[in-house]
Amino acid sequence: MARIFFFALLISFNSFGQSDAGEYIGAIGEQFNKISHEMMTYTSAVNHGKSARKVEKRRTELMQQVKESETTVRKMKPFNGVSTLRDSIAGYFRMTSIVLNKDYGKIVDLEEIAEQSYDAMEAYLLAKEKAEDRLDLASDNANEQYQVFATANNIKLIKSESELSRKMEKAGKISVYTNKVYLLFFKSYKNEAYLMDAVSRDDITGIEQSRNALAASATADLGRLGEVAGFNGDMSLRTSLQQILTFYKTEANDKMKLHSDYLLAKDSFEKIKKNLDATPQGKRTKENVDAYNKAVNEFNAKVNTSNAMHQDMNKKRSAALKNWNEAYDTFLDKHTPKYK
Repeated sequence: MARIFFFALLISFNSFGQSDAGEYIGAIGEQFNKISHEMMTYTSAVNHGKSARKVEKRRTELMQQVKESETTVRKMKPFNGVSTLRDSIAGYFRMTSIVLNKDYGKIVDLEEIAEQSYDAMEAYLLAKEKAEDRLDLASDNANEQYQVFATANNIKLIKSESELSRKMEKAGKISVYTNKVYLLFFKSYKNEAYLMDAVSRDDITGIEQSRNALAASATADLGRLGEVAGFNGDMSLRTSLQQILTFYKTEANDKMKLHSDYLLAKDSFEKIKKNLDATPQGKRTKENVDAYNKAVNEFNAKVNTSNAMHQDMNKKRSAALKNWNEAYDTFLDKHTPKYK
């Protein structure tokens, strides 16, 4: 989120020039203020549970305000023949317009496919961060020109982070924090989805590949939890992440082996049954029948064990995901400043 600051102007009115300069910089600051309010409104809507697609109307309104502000500033005459401030602020507005139109337009499209894979989700979140970085850079340059203009015209600026600027700054920090945490969750979430797909198809090779991938990602990202501190003392999201990654690790390393054992027992049983069925009744030996009965018992035991495991894991998976989703939504709702 672009860091837009507000300045309280202490202007000496002993000379006409200083008063004129104060009015000039104040007029530009007014346009900053309008965009800041619209920007925070948009950010608040996105972070309070509304997708980029659902807040397209607000993005459109924000782009319209930026366009109007840019037009207003560009129409201003250079101050005492110097147009540096005017041009830098207009340039900031133009960059903001480009980012909102192209970068955020791309973000809306990326959001549509973000859930399809870890790489797609990473690209989506990275695009958001890059867009915010571009706005930050343009905003920093604009703020620098404010100071240059004020110094050149003997205007004392008192840099004060207003309530709005503090909210914008906090929203930016929340975005960085939640993106990092969410990616740690999402990799194992997708690996488990691939595992469940393989299970539904009784694809033992796919199960083993996905189970190993899930075990690796869950173990690795649990190890990276040390890089994730709480946010302003709030450990809730980190704790929820640890809980669901622990579930994924246990599922991959221990529980899903039972399903693989069931599939191996099923394959063995079907081969023995096929051989027995191919043997005429009168030619079946006691050894044939005993081997078949043993395979039936072993297979039934594996079926019961696998079914019980799946019932247990389905309940725990549902609870773990519910806890994660609620923790994530609650965290955003608690820490993202509300703004209308």
